[in-house]
Amino acid sequence: MARPLRFLYPGAVYHITSRGNERKAVFKSVRDREKFLEYLESAVEKYQALIHAYCLMDNHYHLLLETPSGNLPRIMRHINGAYTTYFNVKRDRSGHLFQGRYKAILVEKDEYAKELSRYIHLNPVRAKMVESPEDYVWSSYQSYIGIKKAPKWLHQEFILGYFGNKISNARSGYRGFVDSLKNKEYKSPLSEMVGSTILGSAVFIEFVKDNFLHGKISDKNIPALCALADKAKMDDIFDAVETVFGKEGTICRNVKMYLCQRLTDEKLKDIGERFGIGESGVSQACRRVKVKMKNDKKLTKDITKVENKLTMSRIMI
Repeated sequence: MARPLRFLYPGAVYHITSRGNERKAVFKSVRDREKFLEYLESAVEKYQALIHAYCLMDNHYHLLLETPSGNLPRIMRHINGAYTTYFNVKRDRSGHLFQGRYKAILVEKDEYAKELSRYIHLNPVRAKMVESPEDYVWSSYQSYIGIKKAPKWLHQEFILGYFGNKISNARSGYRGFVDSLKNKEYKSPLSEMVGSTILGSAVFIEFVKDNFLHGKISDKNIPALCALADKAKMDDIFDAVETVFGKEGTICRNVKMYLCQRLTDEKLKDIGERFGIGESGVSQACRRVKVKMKNDKKLTKDITKVENKLTMSRIMI
């Protein structure tokens, strides 16, 4: 299984989710939830984490978390590891509590943190657990709007700062911001992710690529890299295919068309012109490759080798 792509640097902000193994409940009592919040507090104290928002559901949780020290793995080992130990000891069980590794989406703080906080706080409403977010006890929303005193470890200042300098005005403004979507269908901000890994503007995506991908990543088994890479050029595909399949033969020709169709923005008509055939001819060639790949492991391996070569060359230019 491909490892997830992680970007670690001081000041990075993440939307974190972690689900129970087999989607089973990870919080079964009030004390479970209280204990988890204690581990959030200790993550702030020990590892300088900034918790901007949280929501504890039954079988998963959401965090909007910032890492001033760029130490996300240590923070998450503490939170998930300590809580798993507590949960297992309490119930005389062993093994994994959470399903695989936590999911961490790198977020552009200034553009998307406010929107994600609303998404997190509306989670119990979307799940039909409550009618209004202020009715849900196990999220940071009640603290945001002043229904209850915020814990010292909850960092509200950044998001509330968008709604005014005076705390009463900021709370009122934030409440209106959340309520404006309370009973509406709306597009999740996570739908704008790139490579299932990054949420941000085009400028932010380029910042990440320039600083954390440029000439530094050699692992070819990260699917998210494909989405971050620039689109391939047909000439590059031709060269890469020929290094694996040679310069002649039907299979070489068909694989070139297949990869041009998959990895470039070129239309079928333009691809066909390079081969002297029409659009239907390109479609048929691509279909033949797909069918052959189902029963030919070597062909699949060779095409994957070419795709990895192309992906890495596009990222590391």
